[in-house]
Amino acid sequence: MNSSSVLGRKNHHSGESHSDSSKFNWTIEDSEKLYRIASWGEPYFSINAAGHVTVSPQGDRGGSLDLLELVEALKLRNVGLPLLIRFSDILADRIERLHACFAKAIARYNYPGTYRGVYPVKCNQHRHLLEALVEFGKPYQFGVEAGSKPELAIALATLEPVSNYLDNSPNTLLICNGYKDREYIETALLATRLGHFPVIVIEQLEELPLVIDIAQKLCINPVLGVRAKLSTQGTGRWGKSSGDRAKFGLTIPQILSVVNQLAAAEMLNCLQLLHFHIGSQISNISVIKDAIREASQIYVQLTKLGAKMQYLDVGGGLGVDYDGSKTNFHASKNYNMQNYANDIVAEVKEACEETQIAAPVLISESGRAIASHQSVLIFDVLGTNDVPSQPPQPIAEKEHLIIRNLWETYTAINSENYQEAYHDAIQFKEEAISLFNFGYLSLAERARAEQLYWACCQQILEISRQQEYVPDDLEDLEKIMASIYYINLSVFQSAPDTWAIDQLFPIMPIHRLNEEPTQRGILADLTCDSDGKIDQFIDLRDIKDILELHPLVNKSETKPETVSASPSKQPYYLGMFLVGAYQEIMGNLHNLFGDTNAVHISMTPKGYQIEHLVKGDTVAEVLGYVQYNAEDLLERIRRRTEQALQENRITIAESQRLLQNYERSLNNYTYLSS
Repeated sequence: MNSSSVLGRKNHHSGESHSDSSKFNWTIEDSEKLYRIASWGEPYFSINAAGHVTVSPQGDRGGSLDLLELVEALKLRNVGLPLLIRFSDILADRIERLHACFAKAIARYNYPGTYRGVYPVKCNQHRHLLEALVEFGKPYQFGVEAGSKPELAIALATLEPVSNYLDNSPNTLLICNGYKDREYIETALLATRLGHFPVIVIEQLEELPLVIDIAQKLCINPVLGVRAKLSTQGTGRWGKSSGDRAKFGLTIPQILSVVNQLAAAEMLNCLQLLHFHIGSQISNISVIKDAIREASQIYVQLTKLGAKMQYLDVGGGLGVDYDGSKTNFHASKNYNMQNYANDIVAEVKEACEETQIAAPVLISESGRAIASHQSVLIFDVLGTNDVPSQPPQPIAEKEHLIIRNLWETYTAINSENYQEAYHDAIQFKEEAISLFNFGYLSLAERARAEQLYWACCQQILEISRQQEYVPDDLEDLEKIMASIYYINLSVFQSAPDTWAIDQLFPIMPIHRLNEEPTQRGILADLTCDSDGKIDQFIDLRDIKDILELHPLVNKSETKPETVSASPSKQPYYLGMFLVGAYQEIMGNLHNLFGDTNAVHISMTPKGYQIEHLVKGDTVAEVLGYVQYNAEDLLERIRRRTEQALQENRITIAESQRLLQNYERSLNNYTYLSS
């Protein structure tokens, strides 16, 4: 699809919203269609009759919460925005759904093996979340994957060891991936003495001699795996993380070397697992099928070589449909969880049956698909910067020719000449700037010319929204005219993938969804960085450059206003959804904006309860990250105020007010108070 057709479709959609609103009032069904909440949010998110987003943490099997009411209740508890809300019950539901899909696939294909899921800790290492995952996973023997020494430490302390390890029937698996040194390997192997079931996956050939040496010295027979570099390569942003030049994994010759070295050490029976990973967020099911087919053959061949193979770990990659389009677009996927399970089970069964090899225990590391849905980031709008939209005053006879030309252009715009008028307006504006730069226009005259130019653009935009097709030369007008909504958030801290890799997340207002969103805007965060913005949003077929939003409303008025916000404005809350994987752990301290407040909500028969409240960083805490001591800073300011007092540059009252504000700010949230 070419850009003009995509943009034409988008603007046609906007035209529908304006023309339809003249025939009937805006409804929540219109908002559902506009923000596509049913496509990406089912079964957890929807809109109620009041026009508020609701959350059903138990899917279609439990009650729902009004998200606006929840946010307001949390604010009454002195939990300020921005605010990360984690719904623990969604984690439980995701684990249950994943295992149900594999159970259904196993039954459908009469697969003789079983399925064991593991959670890759790297997706989100926060303690309360991981503890909840382990607890919810107990009925399914749900395990954990660690990719570093810190993650191994977390896993060993969080997973409950089992007593039946010597019977070779572990309840939970501990997959040990990543770079490994002697300390990592020794810790993992000694954990077997506690009743854990670690599987050490060889990802670099140099790790194997170390594993053999440590295992022999400790007299522990390890359970080992190998990570294969498949020729099958993933798609999307992480496609290059697989294939022949992947960062991790062994080539086929290297895998054969592992087999030979283990055989020479009389430890070939320790090799029991094959692991592969073709990248995160696989959008195309055909890639998954190809990878499983190749991996199944490697598994079969390792068994024939004498390895005591029992496990096939298909890694991560199970995608999340961020835009709800159900396509192979990088922010979507053209399959569902059941399709994923079916293809894995069917391919592995076929390969094992053809060679009469015992079917392995299937393992997946579906962290993104498990963790994404459970977190919602709520933030408020601080103000807006809008393109001037007031109708211009009629011109006087003696005004400059360029201003008269712009006025004539403005008054003559209609559906027949709006494209020509747009080019005329641009030309006259450029001439006005040139005249101003050479001293032929005053500042007031230039302001008048710009006001007329924006008035022309506004009128042309309103006409273009009604058209079936928008000409290519007008395709950027919607974005040019978009307002800037300033949000109480740091993109770099709370949604780093939007900045780093242009990841799309669903963003929408959590209230006023029974009102038509008449504004078009982009979002700008609190950081002093031009990249601190969000200007790409989900759409059905491609990406939108603007987000449909509501104008801010004065507390004392009922009519929306388009002027910039102030403390007299009513709160306007936006939600960013599906952010539970990676975003919470990958954020940085750009401009020293720290972690946000976070609450863990669980459903109860009477509604909900707050399981955990994790306060966000204070200014003093983030200053400590960069080696500043808050008490030392306060003492420096105190000494300087004393010196200023002696020199009569400040009064005692002013100095105390300064010190109180300084000390208070050190102990407060790094974000702005609403």
